[in-house]
Amino acid sequence: MASEKILQQKKEIVKELSEKMKDAKSIVFADYRGLTVEQDTDLRNALRKAGVEYKVVKNNLTKLAADENGLGELETFFKGPTAMALSKEDAVAPAKVLADYAKKYKLLELKVGVVEGKIFDADALKAIAELPSKEELIAKVLGGMKSPITGFVNVLNGNIRGLVVALNAIAEKKANG
Repeated sequence: MASEKILQQKKEIVKELSEKMKDAKSIVFADYRGLTVEQDTDLRNALRKAGVEYKVVKNNLTKLAADENGLGELETFFKGPTAMALSKEDAVAPAKVLADYAKKYKLLELKVGVVEGKIFDADALKAIAELPSKEELIAKVLGGMKSPITGFVNVLNGNIRGLVVALNAIAEKKANG
């Protein structure tokens, strides 16, 4: 009967993984083999700070969860130790943090990722990691929108300033003359 209990536990894990995959904006799978405990702790802290959930997953259970979400193509990447980083909020955060740490710790290796439902290889994930964050993009757009308005205000102020200077000169001329 112990095997029935273990089977039920595994079904629960697959169900939980499948739900997390379905709700995530992005998921990145990585090979963490060779990282020290200190390096792994540092990585986990950075991911937590970025709002990214990180866990080591069993390949067979992850394959089943991926299949349930129509991501069976990922199966070929589930070899060796696999860690999964996912975010429900920010589509770029998992790739950004893991790519930064892959540069820092050469042993951490990106395998594959799913961003907004599309599968990306390790090179594409690194390119995604280079994208500016959502906040940076919003700031750039607002800065671009603000620029013409500021210029328009300066032009209007210039005309008013010129009028005030002209009226002041006339007033001084009449006062002197």
